[in-house]
Amino acid sequence: MNVVVIGGSNCSKKNYNIAKDLGNLIAQEGWTLICGGGFGVMEAVCKGAKEKGGLTVGILPGYRAEDANSYLDVKIPTGLGYARNIVVVRSSEIVIAIDGKEGTLSEIAFALNEKKYVIGINTWDIKGVIKVKTVHQAIAKIRKLKKQKISLTEL
Repeated sequence: MNVVVIGGSNCSKKNYNIAKDLGNLIAQEGWTLICGGGFGVMEAVCKGAKEKGGLTVGILPGYRAEDANSYLDVKIPTGLGYARNIVVVRSSEIVIAIDGKEGTLSEIAFALNEKKYVIGINTWDIKGVIKVKTVHQAIAKIRKLKKQKISLTEL
């Protein structure tokens, strides 16, 4: 299963560590991590996933793979800027948002518009976002959603 993680390219140490722990757990579940490939939350979640042998994919806003964080296995340069946010969101039925500003807000909006599940940790308080306090709660929620919804498969 693919899991998309979105969040700020700049974040606090607290949110960095949350994202890193989330990456650990995603990898331990055997899920593929997809993100925007940048820094901050994106770097942290990839770092965490790599520590546990997980597969990481970055859908990059620019044309150069070299501009991505160093914890990505697959770097997909799009040259689309923020328009790549829709590609990120469409990569999975599950989106986890940590922190974030306007770019993350746009990804949340795209995901909700496309009827995707959005789980939020320390992020925008928007109707439709499933708020959780910990990464363990996020993983438990994904497991539960996966059992309940047959179409929750890899895209």
